[in-house]
This record gives sequence, C-alpha cells and structure tokens, in this order.
Amino acid sequence: MRVLTPELLDILPAGDPRAIRSRRDLVLINRIMRQPAIMARTLRAFPPPRTLADLGGGDGRFLLAVARRLAKRWPGVTALICDRQDIVAPETRAAFQALGWNCEAHVGDVFDGLPQADIITANLVLHHFDDAALTRLLSAIAARTNHFVACEPRRGWFALAGAHLVGLLGCNDVTRHDAVVSVQAGFAAKDLSQHWPQDGRWSLDEGAGFPFSHVFQARRHV
Repeated sequence: MRVLTPELLDILPAGDPRAIRSRRDLVLINRIMRQPAIMARTLRAFPPPRTLADLGGGDGRFLLAVARRLAKRWPGVTALICDRQDIVAPETRAAFQALGWNCEAHVGDVFDGLPQADIITANLVLHHFDDAALTRLLSAIAARTNHFVACEPRRGWFALAGAHLVGLLGCNDVTRHDAVVSVQAGFAAKDLSQHWPQDGRWSLDEGAGFPFSHVFQARRHV
C-alpha cells in the first residue's frame, strides 16, 4: 500500500538554505537513480517534439540533463519548466540555449493552467498525490498531450533500503527524510495505469527502471 507523508522540500520556502542544499542533493540522487538516462532512453522512441513540458521541473537541471542526451536528434525544442515558482537560474537557461533549445518557465499549480505540449514529462512528481488527485492530474495531462512519460520512485524493499542510505552521500536532513517517504509513496505493478483514462485511445507501458525507479509511459493512438 502507498503511504503518503508530506515532504519537507514541498513545505520549505524556495530560498531556505536547507531547501537549496536539498535541491543540490537531488541532482546527485537523480544521477545515482539514473533518472535522466532512463527518461532520455524512453523519450528516444517518441517523435521529435516542438514543445516538451516538464511537470514539477524545479530549477530545470533535471530536464537539462535529459536535453543533453537528446539535443542532437531533437533540435530546436521549447522546454517548459512547470513549477509553482520560477527558480530556473540564468546559467541553466543559457545551457539550454547552447544546446539549441529554448527554455521557458511556466509558473503555477499543476491543476491550474497545465500547458499544452507535444510531450509532457514528470520526474519524481506523481508520488506526491493521493489516488483521487492522481486520477484528476493524469486526466488533465491526457487532455493536453499525445505522449507522457513519468519516472517515479519504485515502491519496494530495495529502493527503501537505498533511501535509508542517502545520508552516506552527504545529503542533509531534508533529503534524508524526503527520500524515505518518497519510496513509501512510490509505485509498483500497474499503479499508474489504473489512474490513466480508460478510453481505448492510449497505449500504456509501466514497469521497473533499474535500479530504483518506476517508469510509466502513455502514447495516444493517432
């Protein structure tokens, strides 16, 4: 069973030193979880988009790591970093520009003004929502894109053991707390597929992404 506990990074102000440190920790954790590589590998099977919206994209560094793996085959993409605050640094925007991508911040709640995009992605975002909110959010995403990919924590003993060890990486108290509760709220089996609209217009795929991730993708039949 999923267990949802509020994450400290969601509560702290963006400028709080503990939050800033935790966001740096997440860059390392994303790399260890191979999240950018998993996301990029999954996206390579999709047609090159004009627009790609990353939900809960934070400071944009995760999508930048994905873009670096895709830019040669996907030129000229407009990347929309969707979050409640615009915390994308000028150097991150410049790095997107150097790849030939345009980076724009889309500020707002995910339920309020979700952008239309050729592809929508979510990295370590969906596990924050309970089942009712998850159904609502995935329905909204399905109405605004033809392709969706999510990389989330894999709920299970192996990922939970790894989450308890992030302190060995030098992560702060916020990250140590959030890593454990993220896994407890994560996904397994077909948890996400059951919340996607069941209207026969989609091909769904869901499963484990080695070593600690759970990957979900949806493609609209066109």
